[in-house]
Amino acid sequence: MAITIGFAATMVGVGVYVTIIWPLTFWDLANLGLERYGSWINTVLWSVFAGGSLAGYWFFSGAAFKPKAKRNAQASRGAGTRR
Repeated sequence: MAITIGFAATMVGVGVYVTIIWPLTFWDLANLGLERYGSWINTVLWSVFAGGSLAGYWFFSGAAFKPKAKRNAQASRGAGTRR
């Protein structure tokens, strides 16, 4: 229930910001002259997408929570007993 309330409050906050505050400011970056970087936009967007996908896969697969030291210790312990 707390997550639902927090999510709803965030959505209301973002909605109010986008509806009222954003149109009154110049924060849309339209007047910065970023056209000179247009050739890099496609590469940057695909890099962000690929990095986010890999990070999400790493996180949701559980690999982020497996300790590396434990795996290395087990591998070295098992290697010493084989002949």
